[in-house]
Amino acid sequence: MTMVDVRERRQLDDTAELLAGRRIAFLTGAGVSTDSGIPDYRGDGAPRRAPMTIHQFLSDEAARKRYWAGSHRGWKLFDTVSPNAGHRAIAQFESAGVSTGVITQNVDSLHGRAGSRRHVELHGTLHRVVCLTCGQVYKRYDLARTLDELNPWLESPDAVVINPDGDADVVDPSRFIVPVCELCGGILKPEVVFFGEVVPTATFRLAAGVVAQAGALVVAGSSLAVNSGIRIVEAARRRDLPIVIINRGGTKGDSRATIKLDAGTTTTLAELADRLIRR
Repeated sequence: MTMVDVRERRQLDDTAELLAGRRIAFLTGAGVSTDSGIPDYRGDGAPRRAPMTIHQFLSDEAARKRYWAGSHRGWKLFDTVSPNAGHRAIAQFESAGVSTGVITQNVDSLHGRAGSRRHVELHGTLHRVVCLTCGQVYKRYDLARTLDELNPWLESPDAVVINPDGDADVVDPSRFIVPVCELCGGILKPEVVFFGEVVPTATFRLAAGVVAQAGALVVAGSSLAVNSGIRIVEAARRRDLPIVIINRGGTKGDSRATIKLDAGTTTTLAELADRLIRR
């Protein structure tokens, strides 16, 4: 059995007892992917960043170059990582019929790669790119090859400074060449929700459906600092579902939690799977 270090071992016993016999909806954040090697940009010790807003991206060509230069280098980190035991545990809950699905705030697509079939990506995914004019969708792998060909200088070790969030600061982003849509010449944007945008209605409806069919909500690795996460927790609270939060440090949802585990997500999720579906 996987061992987990929690402040009160009794809390884990209580959590397993609370969740036993219930179908679980999972809501995950950046803390689920840290053990895969993707840094948590809101975790302790992470530098304060000023994420680009959708207004900056759309209105300023220099800002788009800066974003794409950093995103291109940072995406290569996402392309090399693999799902960890926490991702796999959540997928196993679903395959065992004990979960209604996973809603994730992450854009790394690791839940799908771990085997989760019903996974709702609230903030989109870095693995697809969309034209904002005609709607054409491109695979990020294909665009990455084009970006490499257009910007060979970016491979220089002196050209970039990698940040803990997997993005990168590029020394001279003005040199970066950003391709346009092959069909219409429109602006290309990763299929992710930028600051200043809202989660698409259809996406949130899918997420709400995961909660509506569940008997409990488990939040793993999210500080719930972003409104979309709190909305999911509120949907569970309004249905009077038990809410379990697993996160290192406090979250904005702690006052709504039935049980709060101040613990690592990977080991905790793996042990809960041991207790609830592997025994």
